[in-house]
This record gives sequence, C-alpha cells and structure tokens, in this order.
Amino acid sequence: MRRAFDLSIFLPAVALSLIGIALIYSATYYSSNPADHGLYTRQFMWLIFAIILCLAVFYLPLRVHEILSIFYYFAAILLLISVIATSADVASRWFRFGAVNFQPSELAKLAVALALARYLAYRKLDYRRFSWAFVMLIIVLVPAGLVLIQPDLGSSLVFFALFFGILIWTGMPVNRILLIITPIISMIAAVHWFSWAIFFLLLLVLILLSRLTPVQGFFFFIINLGFGMVTPLLWNKLHGYQKMRIIIFLDPGQDPRGAGYQIIQSKIAIGAGGVFGQGFLKGSQTKLNFLPEQHTDFIFSVLSEQFGLLGSLIVLGLFAWLFYKGFSVAYKARNPFNSYVACGLISILVFQVLLNVGMTVGLAPVTGLPLPFLSYGGSSLLFFWAMIGFLLSINRDWQEY
Repeated sequence: MRRAFDLSIFLPAVALSLIGIALIYSATYYSSNPADHGLYTRQFMWLIFAIILCLAVFYLPLRVHEILSIFYYFAAILLLISVIATSADVASRWFRFGAVNFQPSELAKLAVALALARYLAYRKLDYRRFSWAFVMLIIVLVPAGLVLIQPDLGSSLVFFALFFGILIWTGMPVNRILLIITPIISMIAAVHWFSWAIFFLLLLVLILLSRLTPVQGFFFFIINLGFGMVTPLLWNKLHGYQKMRIIIFLDPGQDPRGAGYQIIQSKIAIGAGGVFGQGFLKGSQTKLNFLPEQHTDFIFSVLSEQFGLLGSLIVLGLFAWLFYKGFSVAYKARNPFNSYVACGLISILVFQVLLNVGMTVGLAPVTGLPLPFLSYGGSSLLFFWAMIGFLLSINRDWQEY
C-alpha cells in the first residue's frame, strides 16, 4: 500500500530552513554592506523554488531517475568542466547569471549518488574481489577531481563521504573497507618515517587477517607505498590557504589575527552564548562583525551565540531526526536502487553537518562547506531539498521492487 506524503520528513526540513532565514537576517542586520540586508529575502525566494523542486522530485516516478541517472552523471561532469573552462576567476566554482549564482558541484553530488546506486542496484557483489569497489571509486574520483581543481577542497571531500557511506551500506566486511581506506592513512602517516613504519607494520597484519590472495596483498602494499611517497608532492601542490587551514586546525594560535582568526572568533561566539543565548539580534561577535562569513560557513556560531546551548541542541536534534528518518527509509526500501540513493544522500547530509559544526568548534579544519538548510546559498538549498524529495518518494514507494 502506497504511503502518503510523510510530514515527519518534510516539516523538520521546513523548520531548519526557516531557522536559517532568521539567522541570515540576524547575521546581516548590522552589516555595513547594504547588499547584505536583502540576503534573507533572497534565501526565502530560494526556499520557495527549493520546495517546488522537492515536490517535482516527489511526484516524478523513481524509475525515471533510475533510467536518467547516467545522463545526470555525464551532464554534471560537463557542467563541472564548463565552469572551470569559462571562468576567468581564480576560484571558478559558480556559473553567474546576473545576480544569480549556480554551483554545479551541488548538482554533481546528486548525480554521483544516483550513478553509484544505478551501478550497484543489479550487480551481484563478491566481497572477495575489489573490482566493483574500484569502479565505484572511479565514478567518484572524476567529479571529485574536477571540483578540487576549482579549487573547492570541502566539496570534493563530500564525494568521498558519499562513496564510503554507500560502500558500508553494501555490507562489505569492515576489514576490506579498511584496506580501501589505507592509502589515505598512508599519506597522513608519511609525514614522519617512524609513523609510516608503524603504519606498514599494521598494514601487513591487516592484509594477513583479511586473507587476501598474494596478488591482492602485493597490490595494496605497492599502492600504499606509492601514496605515501607522493605526500610531499601533493603538499607542495596545495594552495597556500589550504596548507594554512590544516596548520591552523592543529594550532589556531599560530596565526590568531590571520588564518586562525575565524576559528578563534567562532569559539568565542559559541562560548558567549552560554545555555540560553544572548537573544535574537544580540551578541557582540555577530553584532560587531567579528565573526567572518557569519551568514554562510559560520552560521552555527551565530545560532549558538544568540540562542545558546539550548537552541543549538534543538537544531542538532532536528538534524538527528532527519538522519534517523533517512537511514530508516534506506533500510526498509526493497528496491536496491532506492535504498542506495537514500543511503548516499543522507550520508552527504551527515557528513556536511558534522564537518561544518566540527569546524565552528575547532574539531575540524575550515573547509568552506555550508551548514545544510541553514547557511545562505541557493544551490546548496536546492540540493538538500531535492534530497528531501527523494526521501519522501522512496518512503512512499518502499514496498516496490
């Protein structure tokens, strides 16, 4: 029996979006730039378009998205290439149409989730082999690489969160998932010869416990060796601000008036909010514009300063409810494509929320990722409302094969 529109998924997203508009209004209320004062009205207009998009996704049969998933993927790749080729800016992340900006990386997130789901939906997965997982990785690496070139490190990481979210959902054994992650760990461990030696010792133990064939074991050994050796080269390829973000994440006090300023001011704002907050349109960090990017990347700091721990917990509770509903929908969906889509999209939501909130409290490096539904930005709002549309549609048709 087909279920109707599930308000328990829809209404929390509405609540988060409206809270976001109120916070954008508050964050820009005292801005010295007159153009900022109208941002909350533009966000409200984006919300109307986003809800219309959500309803369109809800009413369009899921089979249509499954059929068009490959088209979506290659269209997203083409857009990512186009935004790099046609932009004269150093940071080429948006198409600009007058006063409206569109970020194709948001569309690419959705397209990659659908493409991965389509690839896995009718494939018998042999966990003793890694070939299908590497095909998944290739599907992810192409758009992730194009986004990294823009450069947008934060958004490129989202694709890997999507990859690992769906990979775990396939039921692949944990030890084999760890083997796939090891090249990344090798790059981190390679900063010092001693940590790298310890890593390879643990890698050999993992290979033996995983009972790999000699060819597979040799492959993982060589690939980890190679990734570790290129770490210095990749570090030198990073932009200066990207290097500084990593350094400041480890020690914000190294540059308190420069790269570390954002994290320090964010912590001050969150701490100043206390339990109940300083009140709407109040708070020195927000009011005096001490907090940079307070209507976008650091909007959670505005929330914490004005509404305190209680307000922050309410917002985090709404997100936690959406996490629960999203994975519940993925779990009960009988159609593999629908289940993978729901899992992939909710994995993106979980990753962005955790990374953004972690960034504001100093537990994660500053990446420039917006807080879903709350941060100012039309492209991000459209993507996450499209996600809500897919969750509603999959929840409605969960019994279909």
